[in-house]
Amino acid sequence: MKLWKGMFIMGLLGILSGCFGSKPVDHYAAQEPTLDLQTYFSGPIKAWGVVQDFTGKVTRRFDVDMVGTWTNGVGTLEEKFIFDDGEVQERTWTITKVGENQYTGTAGDILGQATGQAAGNAMRWAYKMDLNVGNSTYRITFDDWMFLMNDDILINRSYLKKFGITVGELSIFMQKQK
Repeated sequence: MKLWKGMFIMGLLGILSGCFGSKPVDHYAAQEPTLDLQTYFSGPIKAWGVVQDFTGKVTRRFDVDMVGTWTNGVGTLEEKFIFDDGEVQERTWTITKVGENQYTGTAGDILGQATGQAAGNAMRWAYKMDLNVGNSTYRITFDDWMFLMNDDILINRSYLKKFGITVGELSIFMQKQK
């Protein structure tokens, strides 16, 4: 009986999170400065971030070095994460412009294909990934929101979801390097 009660509550939370979910990216179409993915993710970028659990507690901190290049609407973004515990992770994204402000992306540890849409100063990027936590692996959906600010600063807020429920958050602050 407790199992059914728990499943009912999780289902209800999933439905409610869908009802009160975030606005579509088009909501930001008039916002400045305009985020042009190919311009921003060309050349070196330095970033800093934190991972938070579902309670808001910071569980990890990290620095990221990125370098992006683009040729004929296809971008390569090389990322090197250095975590506060010394762990190093590398990821190389291949990002393709598939339409007006529409993108797809792949990387070695991303499941399937990421999809993205940009409007105004914002971009929404969605993908799935298997995350190792301790001795367990969890399939997580990432709901990334990027916002270009003044002075070549980009704020990236990622909502990590399992069964539609936010189980963690990732915040990254990026600065395009000269």
